[in-house]
Parts: sequence; C-alpha cells; structure tokens
Amino acid sequence: MSFDSLNLPEELLRAVKEQGYTDPSPIQAQAIPAVLAGKDVMAAAQTGTGKTAGFTLPLLALLEKGDRPKPNQVRALILTPTRELAAQVHASVATYGRYTKLRSAVVFGGVKINPQMQLLRGGLDILVATPGRLLDLYNQNAVRFKQLEIFILDEADRMLDMGFIHDIKRVIGFLPPKRQNLLFSATFSDDIRKLAKGLVNNPVEISVSPRNTTAESVTQSLYEVDKTKKSIVLSTLIKDNDWKQVLVFVKTKHGANRLVKNLDARGINSAAIHGNKSQGARTKALAEFKAGQIQALVATDIAARGIDIDQLPQVVNFDLPHVSEDYVHRIGRTGRAGNDGQAVSLVCNEEFKLLRDIEKLIKKEIPRHTLKGFEPGEPLPPSALDAHAAHAKKPKKAHVGHRDGQRSGPTTGSNKKQRSARTNFVGG
Repeated sequence: MSFDSLNLPEELLRAVKEQGYTDPSPIQAQAIPAVLAGKDVMAAAQTGTGKTAGFTLPLLALLEKGDRPKPNQVRALILTPTRELAAQVHASVATYGRYTKLRSAVVFGGVKINPQMQLLRGGLDILVATPGRLLDLYNQNAVRFKQLEIFILDEADRMLDMGFIHDIKRVIGFLPPKRQNLLFSATFSDDIRKLAKGLVNNPVEISVSPRNTTAESVTQSLYEVDKTKKSIVLSTLIKDNDWKQVLVFVKTKHGANRLVKNLDARGINSAAIHGNKSQGARTKALAEFKAGQIQALVATDIAARGIDIDQLPQVVNFDLPHVSEDYVHRIGRTGRAGNDGQAVSLVCNEEFKLLRDIEKLIKKEIPRHTLKGFEPGEPLPPSALDAHAAHAKKPKKAHVGHRDGQRSGPTTGSNKKQRSARTNFVGG
C-alpha cells in the first residue's frame, strides 16, 4: 500500500513525499481511512509507529473542505499531556499542512499567555494544547468551540498517569456533542476503556502492536552496580563505547541536575530537561541534543514524553521506573525507523523488585553484565524468569538406607547461559 492509495489531497501527498515517505506505517494504513470516513477511532500505538501522522494527515484533509473559523473559534482540538509533545504534534501539522490554507497554533504553559490569546483572535482550524493552558484560555474567553468538528486525545494513558482526568472531563464538557473523536493511547488499559466510554461513539478500534512489548531492533542489557557508583559507571560506559548521543532517564528532577553536574565534571557535555526547567531551557536543550551539541540529555519520564528522534542510538535507564510500562516507553525512544538501538539499565540491589516487575511485564530476561572495577558489593538475586531459580525444587527427604543420608538442595541457576538481548517491540 502507498500513500497515493489513501485518498489524501494532492497538497498533502506532496508534503508527505517531500519528507521522503512513500508507504504508510501500519497505524497510518488503518487510521487514515477510518478518520477520513468520519468515524470515531480508538487506537493503541506505541511511540515510533507514526501515529502522529496517522491523525494529522486525515485531519488536514477533512478540514480543507469546511468553513473557515470565526474569531476565537477552533475547528479541531488536539489535547496532549506535555509541552514537548504538543510542540512535536504541531510541527507535524505544520509540516504536512504547508501547502494548505489551514491555520494552526500550539499553546502550553511555561510561556506568556498574551501572544497565545492574540493567535486565537483570528480563529484557528487546528489548535494543539496542553490541558492546563487550554483551561486558562477558555476561562479568559480566548477560545471557544461552537465550530469544533474534531477532538483528538493523544497519549491518553500518559494523561491519566499525570492526573489530568478531571481536566480532560472539563474540556469534554464544553465541547459540542456532535463531533468526531479520536483517542490514541500506548495501551488499552481498563482506565482508558472507562474514559473512552464517555468520549468515543461506536469507534473503529485499532491496535498495531502487542501490549507492553519491546522492539526487536532494540538490544537490551543491564549492568549490576552499587547505587553510589552509577554516575561513574555511566560516564565510563559513554567514554569507553564512544557514545555520541545518549538519552538518560532518571526518576527525579534533583537527580537529573546532580547527574548533569557529575557528567559535565567528567568532560561529557550534558543537559537536563524536567518540570522545573523553563520551556525555553527545555526547548534549547532538546534542540542542542538533536544537533549533536549535547552528548547526554538527562530527562525525567514526563519531560521526555515528547522527544522524537529517529536515529537515537542509546537509551540508558540510570534509575529504573516505578511503573513497569514506562520501561517500554523509555526504550522505545531508540531502535526507530529501521535503525538498531541499545537500551542499557544501571541496576542496584535496591531496584531488584522493579527489575523483576519489568521482566515479568515484557516476558523477557534482560542479560546482566558488570563493569570491571565496579562490581557491586551485593549482586542482584537471580531473575524471576530464570527457570532454575523460579522453579527450584525443594530438597527431598532421604530414602531409608541411602548411603549419604541426604540429597542436594535446590539449584541456584547461576550457571545458566546468557540469553539473547533481542525482544519483540513496535515503537510510537
């Protein structure tokens, strides 16, 4: 199947071809016809699958046919959880809509609101927004939705994780009841399905990847390390392997700042992005990272959600995530667009429970290594997926008259051969 067969307007096909694309991804091949047919859509797609173009292309096609927006009115609303993702989605709208006459804008917090209010005065065909700033604008009468035709909720699972459920319901409450709805999520959890009941009507349901799987193009491994040695181990790995571009995940904002200082002190040019950074600082850091001016970008999960880099070679979990599904999202940042990627986790003994939960989720045992000179004082227990460790037999009672009087105890599984690091995944 080619994009030419999807009944998209010529001006959109021209923009798509200029980006070097000829064939749609699976999510695009399924979502574009459904959206063009005016149906509600509920799609499960991981990062890296091309889902953004899967809704921006048909959205642009549909809006080309309608009436122009009146002052302060919006014809299509795309709601996203983070500033970075909002900017990324709007960039997609601008890229594919460059040969149309449609007007679009992106609004989010962390920057002045007055320029955003001025953008809305002339009316917009497409508005990309984060929930908080959208509510601020609505409360100041800067945006209205009488002309709204299409509502898109992107990264719905992350919206719920970030506590936006009440904001989402408030937004839905002031949208006109007659509209087309599109919901995109990494997974169809019970909470997502509950949210969908009040949003989509008889939706076309699309799922392009098994739930919570990881990409075949991503090689996973972990290094056992003491908690206090993680920073020096990371810098050693970066230098020894000559990693030119690495995205590092940490669990806290303060941890991100501390790690950047340590990496900079060891000659590795680094920057952090997290919620306490201004939008300008976050945008600058991401741009410099993409341009190769920054070697290591240290990010919290929420701040990294909108990062979209096609050829990112390395992802490092400096801290394991507390939510196992976030591991899948994190390593989905590498191994995209047909390229191979590497996901490395630095795991201390205190994180074993988190590791166990991740391995159970992805149904894979992550190969373990140690770095010479930085072996941990307390090694990790055997993996829960280690057949020898998980199904160890209890010692049997000695038979009467047995010469030794006892049998050997359970095996430890310590001699088990290392398994392949390849796993199954589709990224988003």
